[in-house]
Amino acid sequence: MGISVDTFFLDPNGQGTLQARIQQMIAEGILSGRFHVGEKLPSSRKLATHLGVSRITVTLAYTELLANDYLMAKGRSGYFVSQNAPVPPKYTPLPKGDDSVDWTAALARRYSGGDFLQKPSDWRDYKYPFIYGQADRTLFDHANWRLCAVRALGHRDFASLTGDYVDQDDPLLIEFIARHTLPRRGIAARPEEILITLGAQNALWLASRVLLNRNRTAAIEDPCYYALRNLLLQAECKLAPLRVDHNGLPPDSIPDGTDVIFTTPSHQSPTTATMPLERRNALLRRARELDAIIVEDDYEFEMAFLGAPSPALKSMDRDGRVVYVGSFSKSLFPGLRLGYMVGSEAFIREARALRSLVLRHPPGHIQRTAAYFLSLGHYDAQIRRMSKALQARREALETAIAEQGLTVAGRGILGGSSMWMRAPQAIDTTQLAEDLQQRSVHIEPGEQFFSGPERPKNYYRLGYSSIQPERIAPGIEQIARAIHTR
Repeated sequence: MGISVDTFFLDPNGQGTLQARIQQMIAEGILSGRFHVGEKLPSSRKLATHLGVSRITVTLAYTELLANDYLMAKGRSGYFVSQNAPVPPKYTPLPKGDDSVDWTAALARRYSGGDFLQKPSDWRDYKYPFIYGQADRTLFDHANWRLCAVRALGHRDFASLTGDYVDQDDPLLIEFIARHTLPRRGIAARPEEILITLGAQNALWLASRVLLNRNRTAAIEDPCYYALRNLLLQAECKLAPLRVDHNGLPPDSIPDGTDVIFTTPSHQSPTTATMPLERRNALLRRARELDAIIVEDDYEFEMAFLGAPSPALKSMDRDGRVVYVGSFSKSLFPGLRLGYMVGSEAFIREARALRSLVLRHPPGHIQRTAAYFLSLGHYDAQIRRMSKALQARREALETAIAEQGLTVAGRGILGGSSMWMRAPQAIDTTQLAEDLQQRSVHIEPGEQFFSGPERPKNYYRLGYSSIQPERIAPGIEQIARAIHTR
């Protein structure tokens, strides 16, 4: 029995070449059970006419499916679903009954309900996306990343693609971080002191689990990265939020009894303040007095386009009490989820053991692709290109903000990719952000970054990594109009 040509439709939003999309369409029909073993497919000419594509495109798709044993050819009779094609399981789903589980009692822990910023999935459709931490496709070196990924798929790298590292990491990536990335921050580390993580957030989670329990106290900046506060609350430790000033975290505000200090000295999150050298020394002295560990999140040091980045706190550490966290997700693209952690061997050993219990190791192919991208010079070229573009956007943003009379609360003296803003006291920026969405403008409310019951509601963040320069001034005008008319 032949399969009617009218059952074939190409997804207008599908990805890939026409040949790949046709191949996927037929494979999905077989895998879903719509096309059965022995059924005949339409001729290549008939299907090509129906889909509005060339006959050779359909023929190539059929040939590929033939090679993969999805189809079989019978002389001049045409193509048929192969006897060896995957057969979908036959089962009758049980009718869904009422959920009788008392989940209020069954859940031993709850992880929902914390502070999470909402990043709209369709932010690229916004006319004025002042969104933070998203990649700009016009700046990313997609061609060379693809070449590196293809190289990492080669026979020579078969072990890194398919192997189980257990609790280890890609040696090429570790070597590059140790010999090139860390020395730029003044840090010297052996491979045993470096651990690859699924981004900086995974590194912070590992550090919190290894260093803290309900009897220990963690000091955090206020405001701070909201996800850090959430994961520390889940660690059930005692929390000491410390209000930052224009120089970052004040060391003399760290209370006695503090065990771990979380800080972003080079580029405070979210205020973008940079901690001066003498305060860094004071922070190290205070940590020494308390016998506390410092977890340094150096999340955006590559974006210091206005001047050389300040030395990492880890580079000044002589006691081995600083755990350094870095990430490639901010400088490449957030979906990469690749970061690293540097610390004393005893600490990294425990963090590595914990990571192996949860996820063993980040995917080997991703690690090897990143290693090639870094070692072949593509990463440095991208950083230079991004820095030049960010500087131009920063200048356009500063000019537009000044012209519209908006208030900057933190601008990052060395660069970065966002500005911390303050609206008049009476304005709730969460509501402001919702109203601006109707005008195709995206901003990030600041309330979630603060700790405590009485959190300021009038702060907001403007990211400029993904908005084109010519859109900045009219976007800021929309924000100013919404603020001034409230």
